[in-house]
Amino acid sequence: MGGGIDEVMLNFSPGSLMLLNAILAVVMFSIAIDLRPEDFHKLLRGPKPLIAGLVSQFVVLPVMTFGLVLATAPRPSVALGLMLVAACPGGNISNFITHRAGGNAALSVSMTGVATVGAILLTPLNIALWGNLYAPTREILRAVAIDPVQVAITVGLMLALPLVLGVTLNVKRPDLTEKMRWPLQMLSMAIFIGFVAAALAANWGFFLAFAGVVAGLVIAHNALALGAGYTVARIAGLRAFDRRAVTIETGIQNSGLGLVLIFGFFGGLGGMAVVAAFWGIWHAISGLVLAFLWARRPMVA
Repeated sequence: MGGGIDEVMLNFSPGSLMLLNAILAVVMFSIAIDLRPEDFHKLLRGPKPLIAGLVSQFVVLPVMTFGLVLATAPRPSVALGLMLVAACPGGNISNFITHRAGGNAALSVSMTGVATVGAILLTPLNIALWGNLYAPTREILRAVAIDPVQVAITVGLMLALPLVLGVTLNVKRPDLTEKMRWPLQMLSMAIFIGFVAAALAANWGFFLAFAGVVAGLVIAHNALALGAGYTVARIAGLRAFDRRAVTIETGIQNSGLGLVLIFGFFGGLGGMAVVAAFWGIWHAISGLVLAFLWARRPMVA
């Protein structure tokens, strides 16, 4: 069954893609209304946690992903799906999970914001770099003729624009954002989960047929991501409070953005889409389990 995953195109209409874009923009806006320009200024004054997080997310994780692909030699579309997920910024639930884990939630929110802006350049760059270094995935990139500039524009409109609008609203009308924050975050998460569930239902036969092909790889990949975050934070000498945030931020990837790119630029290629969808389910489970364990342990240096 694994051999056919490279040829399968999942059912996903242009209207569904526009809806997913809109949902992710609302999710990003709900995160952004927690941010103020001072949060970024604080990171500039003490940038070590932020730098460690960005290196972990955009350098170490893609390198480790490439190593995983070389070691396991999965189907080309699965390999490219893993690379694409690794190229995405932190996911929208990382801030909630960091808070539950007793980590530095303010750092997590700021890292999500900075990584989202950085992703405009770094996500298409990482996809092109690592995808072209591996011969089987290079063929897919050539076939779809992906344009890094178009990817950057998509990421920018969907993530950076809501980020700027959210921060601006928080500065101008903090009273309004205080009232909006909790309902909007819960609503956006509920809509996103509902949308992913509906998309899975529409492709349930494909998902059941191929989930087994990618499940072990996604679980191993997510473990590598969490391990990369923790190791980089440890090497950087971060305190445990910041270490938890960097670990979770690296292990929770924006698989929703991954799905947008897969359906927008790769025609819903089966292996890539199943990887991103399974990541979206698994990273929430692993993140919440880690948060539960950490929350029960006292903070140590």
